[in-house]
Amino acid sequence: MNKINYQRELDNLISNLEKEGRVPSLLLHSCCGPCSSYCIEYLSQFFNITVFYYNPNIYPDEEYYHRVKEQQKFIEAFPTKHKVSFIEGDYDKESFYTIAKGFEKEPEKGARCHKCYELRLRRTAKVAKEKGFDFFTTTLTISPMKDSQVLNEIGLKVSEEEGISWLPSDFKKKEGYKRSTELSKEYDMYRQDYCGCVYSYNERQLQKAQKTED
Repeated sequence: MNKINYQRELDNLISNLEKEGRVPSLLLHSCCGPCSSYCIEYLSQFFNITVFYYNPNIYPDEEYYHRVKEQQKFIEAFPTKHKVSFIEGDYDKESFYTIAKGFEKEPEKGARCHKCYELRLRRTAKVAKEKGFDFFTTTLTISPMKDSQVLNEIGLKVSEEEGISWLPSDFKKKEGYKRSTELSKEYDMYRQDYCGCVYSYNERQLQKAQKTED
């Protein structure tokens, strides 16, 4: 199967919006402040953005609240062409453990992660529709550890089922990930060393222990 260039699709969509003189509203699901940095810098030129922080997968609790504060701090400090707002979703941890049940031993980027993507994107889509946004999307495609093809496929599926337009993306293109690391340093942001859930946390701790032994 040929891979779709979702960044090109986004570029074409933005080009059409500019020709029409439109600045649509966008609900941007954010996985964390550092990943959101470039996405906000880029998208805020063309959209009225509300960042939706919905990540019930984050473990432990103190990590979750630390990441929320970093997200809010960046939004408040970063200058944008169009205003950027913030909504914090529910920290409903049980929803994550419910979808992860039976997939606890899956590797990173496996079926458990795909279910987690859908959980978060579906909630984002529902909120976007309830609040009358034009589009919804996620910062997750900026990560080299995430499969943008899978994320966009899930986004499109959720879009059709929930009746709200999905904004395609592959934010790691155009050196987006590199730019996010630069912005993180510039704004002195906390950069976590694991994705977020207890399974990725445990995997990271094991990797650290193995390095120490070596």
